[in-house]
Amino acid sequence: MTDQYDICLPDRAILRVGGADAIDFLQGLVSVNMEKIRDQKAVYGAFLTPQGKYLHDFFAVAMQGSVYMDCEAKRIEDFQKRLKLFKLRSKIDLEIMLDLQAHALIGQDALETLGLPSTVGSTQDMTNGVIYTDPRLVAAGARTIVSVDGASAFSSLGFITGEMSNYERLRLSLGLPNGSRDMEVEKATLLESGFEELNGVDFDKGCYLGQELTARTKYRGLVKKRLIPVRIYGDPPAPGTEITQNGKNAGELRSTVDDIGIALIRLEALESGDPLTAGQATISPQKPEWANF
Repeated sequence: MTDQYDICLPDRAILRVGGADAIDFLQGLVSVNMEKIRDQKAVYGAFLTPQGKYLHDFFAVAMQGSVYMDCEAKRIEDFQKRLKLFKLRSKIDLEIMLDLQAHALIGQDALETLGLPSTVGSTQDMTNGVIYTDPRLVAAGARTIVSVDGASAFSSLGFITGEMSNYERLRLSLGLPNGSRDMEVEKATLLESGFEELNGVDFDKGCYLGQELTARTKYRGLVKKRLIPVRIYGDPPAPGTEITQNGKNAGELRSTVDDIGIALIRLEALESGDPLTAGQATISPQKPEWANF
């Protein structure tokens, strides 16, 4: 058996949405169908501008009568503030949970070791938190929201404390975006970021903030760029480096670790097949199996 890793995710933090109206409140604001969490499912989705541009991504799961959202740590206060603007008379309360943290649990057969089904979003309660199959892809393993003092709960199952680089290599190889590192705030769209294939947008749920542009982008075929995994040959350029093809702009490099990364690349550049470069490095796109373009 290959190593299985328990990796604390310091770039993520937990926001609790409590109160009798929590699910209904979120349902009218976010891209994913929040009703699913009533059936013990975890979901992945986004909160958008009214113009349909990316603001925040999140994982959400029900626990102890509230909705717990795993979101970008450095921007969690902004997320909380934006949600408060829509509270009005809704019976909800919002709290940043400093005593909870997010972990990823990865490795071959990790789900089997944890007793989780190989079905996206499957959840299982724990004495000090909740664990769930990644709602984007089964291949991404499991995630957990766990108390800070209960973080070593998985060592008894054989999980080794891993480094962030262990998770980043898996995440990038699968082409999974991670917050504002990969999706430009107030500019990125969900469909160019893979949210449709990654179960992060529901076209049947009805209205939500930014729904009109998201639907129009899909039904009119307006996606011109995609986030995609890349292999880097040569000295890895800094995130944000321009990618060129035949001297013309073809995209931009986002997150990287060692020789792999994720980049926003124009579809016409992918279709041409001509070499892509960023700085002094050659960039080789690696279309993931789950992607539909």
